[in-house]
Amino acid sequence: MKIDELKQEQLKLSQKIILKDNFKKIQTIGGIDQVYQGPEVISCVVVCDAKTMKIIEKQTAKAKAPIPYIPGLLAYREMPAAIEAYNKLETKPDVLIVDGHGIAHPRRLGFASHLGLALNTPAIGLAGSLVIGKVEKGKIFIEKEMVGFEFRSKEHARPLYVSPGHLISLGTALKVVADSIKPPHKLPEPLHLAHKFAKKELKLPQP
Repeated sequence: MKIDELKQEQLKLSQKIILKDNFKKIQTIGGIDQVYQGPEVISCVVVCDAKTMKIIEKQTAKAKAPIPYIPGLLAYREMPAAIEAYNKLETKPDVLIVDGHGIAHPRRLGFASHLGLALNTPAIGLAGSLVIGKVEKGKIFIEKEMVGFEFRSKEHARPLYVSPGHLISLGTALKVVADSIKPPHKLPEPLHLAHKFAKKELKLPQP
């Protein structure tokens, strides 16, 4: 598909995003992160107990990146590996925190929204920088629409940007991220662990 066709597809899919909580209780929280090894994407997903943040399960997968990096189209590059890793899980998390944006995206379909929709699971986007929008009093706006929050997990640390991906509300997305911080780590614990394990995969001898 051409870039314009992918963008049109994103606009269509964004109409299916639901910003309401699709769960009664959160008992498990997942984190998913990707690293690159040449042309391949390594995805790692970690599932933690929501109260203790102890690891319940982790899985990894590797897939060739189908397209080069194109701003705003990250999902098309990283989703094949991410979906493969997620599908290996025996314990599917109640909520998944994704390294990427949710609806804080030019077409309201960042990686977290796209992945949440593809997996039909509640997903939250967490990113280290904004691709669109401006922050006013800790809230992210695209024009007049509120799409997320600026969040500081550590004093003097650079802010993180939280936006709901799919099947979760704005307020709950922020609460889940805030409740998942385990000092001294800056990232929510499931995402911190996913990032750590993904980087370890890079150092393992390849078959």
